[in-house]
Amino acid sequence: MPQPQQQTDRDRQRSDEMCRYDTEGNQAPLPLDKHRYLHPDGRRLITTWFDRAWQKRDNEDATFEAFIFAWVRVRVTGEMGFELTASDPALLDQKAGGAPLKIEGYGGLYAVLRTTAAHARTKPNRVADEFKQKTAALPTATEAERLVVQRVGQGLFRIALLDYWQGQCCITGLDVPALLRASHIRPWAQCETDEQRLDVYNGLLLAPHLDALFDAGLMTADTAGVAQLSAQLTAKRRAALGLEGEMRIADLRAEHHAYLRFHRLHVWAG
Repeated sequence: MPQPQQQTDRDRQRSDEMCRYDTEGNQAPLPLDKHRYLHPDGRRLITTWFDRAWQKRDNEDATFEAFIFAWVRVRVTGEMGFELTASDPALLDQKAGGAPLKIEGYGGLYAVLRTTAAHARTKPNRVADEFKQKTAALPTATEAERLVVQRVGQGLFRIALLDYWQGQCCITGLDVPALLRASHIRPWAQCETDEQRLDVYNGLLLAPHLDALFDAGLMTADTAGVAQLSAQLTAKRRAALGLEGEMRIADLRAEHHAYLRFHRLHVWAG
């Protein structure tokens, strides 16, 4: 095992490979295929990115770029202010051509960059492509063999959802991975393609009781992420399940909407 200082030096070398600092705002991003490393300790690496950029600043127009399968440019606008733009605006939940995302404070910056990194790593085609690579040589002649292939896909799907939702139930915030369930919005068997089955936007990371309700059609959600409970769940049953007050899915995006519409039309018991 490397010593702490050795690990720090290696992290610094890798962060140097991934980041470019631009104090004049006129340098182009480096080729994306050279910047695919992301240290598991995202908080420390993001801190390194910012600290190095801050040290190199000449004025309040200093910028730096972090490469996480795509680039995110952070422009320092003041002592605690930042403006973010990305090669793919969807990573910042923005539309193409929109204004930069404005962030106040270090905590907000770190949170956005962690979320952006997770979204970049779990973009739909990435999970489907990995599934095809892992199962290309697996036989599918029998039901047992097809189940093996399905389990590979479901395992990748769970990993992607844990990454996307950052290890927390998207409704309750429960952060015990062993208890969390990767729940398909449009059920696996009713998907038409592997891309749909493995689309991170076709999934919710849920606490066990919410996963059971969602899978059974006793709970769904509207496009705003507000949970709707079936009339079959009486007040007594809701109280027994601890379902009190409004429940809302965090970080819901437009890409989820079509899948939620399918769930409301074809799965929800009403």
